Formats: sequence, C-alpha cells, structure tokens
Amino acid sequence: MNNHSIIEAAVSFVKNELEFEPSGHDWWHIERVRNLAVAIAKQEQADLLVCELSALLHDIADEKLNDTKEAGLEKVCSWLMSHGAERRLMDHVMLIISTMSYNGGKNPPMDTIEGKVVQDADRLDAMGAIGIARTFIYSGATGRPMHQPGKDFSDADYRSSEKSAIYHFYEKLLKLKGLLNTDYARELAEERHAFMESYLNQFYKEWDLMEEGGDTR
Repeated sequence: MNNHSIIEAAVSFVKNELEFEPSGHDWWHIERVRNLAVAIAKQEQADLLVCELSALLHDIADEKLNDTKEAGLEKVCSWLMSHGAERRLMDHVMLIISTMSYNGGKNPPMDTIEGKVVQDADRLDAMGAIGIARTFIYSGATGRPMHQPGKDFSDADYRSSEKSAIYHFYEKLLKLKGLLNTDYARELAEERHAFMESYLNQFYKEWDLMEEGGDTR
C-alpha cells in the first residue's frame, strides 16, 4: 500500500471509529491535529508520512476511549499490520502513539522529531478557544462540575472525575506552552495561551459578581 492509500484508509477508519465520539476526541479533533502536525512537520523537516499517520491514529489508542491502554494500542497495531505498513513505519507510529499522552505531565520527552511534532500538534489543540471548548465538552460528558471554588484537588488522581473543568486549566492547559517541543509550535501557542488567560480573567469576573449578588429572591 502506497503512502496516499494508507493515509486515505486511516482517514476512513478513524472517521468510522470516532466521528460521533462525544468527549472532544472526535473526528474534527483528529483532523485539526493532523493539519497541525503536517504544518509543524514541514517547518521541522520531519517525516510527513509518520507524522500524518500518527496524528490520524493517535486517539484510536487513547486509554480514555478503550478498556485499557494496551487494548487501544493493540487496535492500532492490528490495523497497521492488516494494511501492510512496513515494519519501520509501524514501529515508529506505535512508539509515538504509546508515549505522546500528557499523562499528568509525567511522560518522558519524545525520542524523535516526528514524536515531538505530533505531540505538539495534539497539545496545541488542547489550548486556546478550541481547547477551552473541548475542556467543557469533556467535563460534561464525564459528569464533572464546571467550577468548585476553594476546593483543593491537588491530591486527587489525574483522571479523577471529581475535579472541575476550571481546575483542568491549572493542572494541564496553562502548562502546555512551556512543554512544547518545537519553535513553530511555541510560536502558535502564544496567542492560544494568552486567550486562555483572558478567558479565565473574564470567568472569575463574572463568577465573583454572581457571588457578590447573592440570592436575590
């Protein structure tokens, strides 16, 4: 299978799997990450096929969307094998997908420029206006509250469903700018990061006004 054919097959596969996924990891997230990955790869002179294919397949293996992380990785590996991916390509894609997750910021640095590119693309889509929208979509889908002022979540597990959407800004979103790998991604992140800070300022302004007003009944 040539490069164009395997990309087209991956698009069809991922659309079928994630088109209506309700937690912000849907096809349109994949398409944005794919486009960002290609743009960053061109700037970094990385392998375009590895970056595009990894970006397309990365959430197929996401542990949030599978019974286990291992089950998700096996699904991707099986798909690559069934579509005749060369061993070197398959190994590189699997390495990227298995190690690119944020995971509370605890994952070690990516080993290859392609891994850095795809990780940056995924992290950029968790920032800015779209990142904010995805945070609230995910919180709603998993039953998390919007905001719980004064509550300390620092000892809670990263995946805990008790944590609020606003807390997620501090445990992840606002940290992403400083964790990006490539110069071009850091350039793209500046406006997105500033927008998130501005959004939080407005959020607290409106929230505080609500608290000052109290119950008017």
